[in-house]
Amino acid sequence: MTHFAPEPAKQTVTPAERLEQLDKAHLWHPFTQMKEWHAVKPLIIERAEGCYLFDVEGNRYLDGVSSLWVTVHGHQTREIDEAIREQLGKVAHSTLLGLSNVPAIELAVKLAELAPGNLNKVFYSDSGSTAVEIALKIAFQYWQQRPAPRRTKTRFLHLAESYHGDTIGSVSVGGIDLFHQLYRPLLFDAFRAPVPRTLADADAVEAIFQNHADEIAAFVMEPVMMGAAGMLAHPPGYLARVRELCTAYDVLLICDEVATGFGRTGTLFACESENVTPDLLCLAKGLTGGYLPLAATIATDELYRAFWDDYSAFKTFFHGHTYTGNPLACVAALANLKLFETNELLQHVERMAGHLSHRLAEISALPHVGDIRQRGLMAGIELTADKTAGTAYPVEWKMGYQVTDRCRAFGLILRPLGNVVVVMPPLAISAEQIDFLVDTLKKVIVEVTEKSNR
Repeated sequence: MTHFAPEPAKQTVTPAERLEQLDKAHLWHPFTQMKEWHAVKPLIIERAEGCYLFDVEGNRYLDGVSSLWVTVHGHQTREIDEAIREQLGKVAHSTLLGLSNVPAIELAVKLAELAPGNLNKVFYSDSGSTAVEIALKIAFQYWQQRPAPRRTKTRFLHLAESYHGDTIGSVSVGGIDLFHQLYRPLLFDAFRAPVPRTLADADAVEAIFQNHADEIAAFVMEPVMMGAAGMLAHPPGYLARVRELCTAYDVLLICDEVATGFGRTGTLFACESENVTPDLLCLAKGLTGGYLPLAATIATDELYRAFWDDYSAFKTFFHGHTYTGNPLACVAALANLKLFETNELLQHVERMAGHLSHRLAEISALPHVGDIRQRGLMAGIELTADKTAGTAYPVEWKMGYQVTDRCRAFGLILRPLGNVVVVMPPLAISAEQIDFLVDTLKKVIVEVTEKSNR
């Protein structure tokens, strides 16, 4: 009699496990050490609704970082969904090189209407990095082409610890060495002013202008709050003082409102909080309500005129992207901006920002929370090993990561910036959802810090 060995039992792989295997086989995630990613079970999102995300196993999470600071009215917003579907029945994409399209025109009109001062000329791209890159190139070219050229004005000033994106130009005016140091040989040299802690720090900007204004084309900065730097809030009056200095020393002001724009800090644009009009305004993230990649660099009429000439003068702005002014993205942005009005969203943000501030005071009292910095619905909670001495946790402890990772077990998604826990919920968040966010975060901070400090 022939005896057959039994076949080994086949292992059943769930759909979630298969997705994990495929992710780890092929995806390279941004700002992620992939060795560590492969050692843990990833959270894979399948769908979303309102302020919540749902993973492939059906678990629900409050989107506490607006899917990287972009979601405004929540996920699956009916009006934006319908606008995109309607546009799909017309045209999904048509180039702006030599042509135009209806949504791109209508959105440019709306942005010019909403932007402060004489910011009237809209140049589209597809990310915050490219919006800043475009602003740098416009500023550089402007000084070479204006009626009385200032050809020595070829350099830029930025703030220490700033972050303006990951393209080469935007990295050149960035100040986070952890992100940028490796690429220094590729970058152009720029002047650096200190992070403003008090209004007197504007004096350092003036000192740089006194010595180098003839070389500086523009000062690029995030107004009111520096996001990726660790949610560093500027002192009141600093932005207005910088505007005065830029005007006095004939330096252009570029406001990077990729993170702070569209209601995030309480006003539609952060620069409006101090009645400032920059020469160039960079927008992205919340522009489409968190739906599609779209960015805009808005310039003043004066800057635009420096590029106006006969073709043979070659004063054209020779820059563009394949999906510049994409119709689908533009109709999403138009629907998003309309909802700001119909939903009275800025008034809602003001109320929710006050509620968040009240609740964050409870977290501020915790022994291992050193500082909380908030502007509108944009906040950073700094974890510290010794609150009295101001001693930071060692980098290798990954305290920010430990806290945000643990929050997921309770249905909350947050992201850290080092030892700073970022809170950036959708602008449409409710008071009850803020309560859940703060209650969960408070509980987790206590749990993780007590365990780490034993």
